[in-house]
Amino acid sequence: MTVLLMTPPMTQLNTPYPATAYLTGFLRSQGYEAVQRDPAIELFLEMMTAPALEIIRQHVEENFEHFEDNELPEAIFNFLAEFDRYHLTVESAIRFLQGKDPSLAMRINSRRFLPEGPAFDAISQMEAVSGDVLQAAFGNLGVQDKAKYLATLFINDLSSVITQGVDPYFEVSRYGEQLAAANPSFDNLYDTLMGEPSFSSEILEQLVEHYLEETQPSVVALTVPFPGNMLGALRIAQTCKAINPDIPIVVGGGFINTELRALKDPRVFEFIDFICLDDGERPFITLLEYFQGQREVDDLVRTYFLAEDENGEPYVHFNENDQLQDIPQTEVGAPVYDGLPLEDYLSLCEMLNPMHRIWSDGRWNKLTIAHGCYWRKCSFCDVSLDYIDRFDAASADVLVDRIEQLIEETGETGFHFVDEALPPKLLFTFAKRLIERGVVISWWGNIRFERTFSEARCQLLADSGCIAVSGGLEVASDRLLKLMKKGVSVERVAQVTKAFSDAGILVHAYLMYGFPTQTEQETVDSLEMVRQMMQQGCFQSAYWHRFVATIHSPIGLNPENFGITLAERPEILFAENDVDFTDPTGTNHDMLGEGLRKAIYNYMHGIGFDQPMSFWFNQDVKPTSMRKDFVSRAVSNLITCNNG
Repeated sequence: MTVLLMTPPMTQLNTPYPATAYLTGFLRSQGYEAVQRDPAIELFLEMMTAPALEIIRQHVEENFEHFEDNELPEAIFNFLAEFDRYHLTVESAIRFLQGKDPSLAMRINSRRFLPEGPAFDAISQMEAVSGDVLQAAFGNLGVQDKAKYLATLFINDLSSVITQGVDPYFEVSRYGEQLAAANPSFDNLYDTLMGEPSFSSEILEQLVEHYLEETQPSVVALTVPFPGNMLGALRIAQTCKAINPDIPIVVGGGFINTELRALKDPRVFEFIDFICLDDGERPFITLLEYFQGQREVDDLVRTYFLAEDENGEPYVHFNENDQLQDIPQTEVGAPVYDGLPLEDYLSLCEMLNPMHRIWSDGRWNKLTIAHGCYWRKCSFCDVSLDYIDRFDAASADVLVDRIEQLIEETGETGFHFVDEALPPKLLFTFAKRLIERGVVISWWGNIRFERTFSEARCQLLADSGCIAVSGGLEVASDRLLKLMKKGVSVERVAQVTKAFSDAGILVHAYLMYGFPTQTEQETVDSLEMVRQMMQQGCFQSAYWHRFVATIHSPIGLNPENFGITLAERPEILFAENDVDFTDPTGTNHDMLGEGLRKAIYNYMHGIGFDQPMSFWFNQDVKPTSMRKDFVSRAVSNLITCNNG
């Protein structure tokens, strides 16, 4: 039995998404023949060729034939006007971003080689504020990084052309996301699948036909980590069924686990046969045993499939079967990347910020230290779901063994630990084992900014290879942090992030606005806290997220405890996650959000720290009530305590 595992478009361009690698490694350890492909990266690369651009131009000209030049979107106008240069340079730019043609950097940096569309406006906007930002960011010797940034802007322009002029569902990191995310009805996805295929879906179909011919699978399995992967997954399934109607199609992944827990629409099963929830190892291995006649259908674990009622009518059946336990972390094994085109991924530089760029720059081996979250208390988090609630960790030595195995297979020593939050006690032991065993890696991951991360322990992590951490500062308000059950204070976060930064570890802070009962005053004060922390060098990168209530979080389950009322929801036949709510506080979060994003963008580029809070907003806002020296005093208290 051969299992073909695939990641549908789109996820990241710089590194494979790890789900298929984990399942491939696990299935092979169980004696199954498992192969994997990444149609996401291969679809993108097929579209970034000179012949593909010729087809894209034909589509664009047809779609905009009745438009005057001054009516065209800027990206479209520039693409048509500079088409010969795009056609000439696109394949060279891709090779450069793949690390296959580094000598091209000097030509790219000349600013005369690549055509420059609206994505390049970001440079002139920053230069209007702070002078030559490219010189400041890269100097005279940062040739490769500067060229990578310019080539990334070039790719962004071409992606905008595809989205605006050819395929409205195409985006670099997702594909048709709005069709699936928290959509209670399957209608939009179904109508799209029944309609004429888009340019990108035609290429996807050709790739899938090739994979099936090449691997001759007995089963096809698709991971759907995000809403933006669902359309691609169904397109792949549709193609597989057209080629071989009898081949079983199995789907799982993060989006499925979170949003399809109330699935009722039988039309989904026109494309796929089985949907697995939560950790995939046990449900999938049980399915394979069922396919081999070793189990009955009632033995399936956390699996949806189509059944018939007593009248012969089809309905969506879910088989829970909690008698079989999940596979422990010690037994899931290491990911296997065989079958993925590791040399073809692109290293991108999307922002002139050293921390922010590592999400898209470099090829990282993705690994988990533990399953679930050791804290699992945050009120905005989906703590009722298995991927958060069930904490299970392997030992430090097992983790280092897996790291050595991955280095031997991939030749890469960069690791991104994709845990919900890295457990500190295990993390410190793991760091010591890396040092004791002489394993040299560079690693980063997500943490909680808790007091256990002292200066000495941060230095230990740095010595073991830690280059960056991310974590939730969220609202930067002690009242709201307590309501969130974050278990930290603003002062403590300032001290911990400063300890990481002083150890030479880059820090990214997740920020949130629009939390239930959050006032305008608290939002402005949060921005002031962020300004002080970034100016003091506590963290280098951050991003403001608009708070969204989800049905699996304590807020969604018990909204009355947070002073809000959930909106009435429609009947759920497909996806369910985000829920609208009414907050009697009445804060204008839309207005505040625009100012918050503007401020943080400037702070991440090292500018705008001296501007008053009111500078960032289009309307008058309350002045901050925070002391201007709050963070500097907090950091000084940390130094005093350590020296004392």
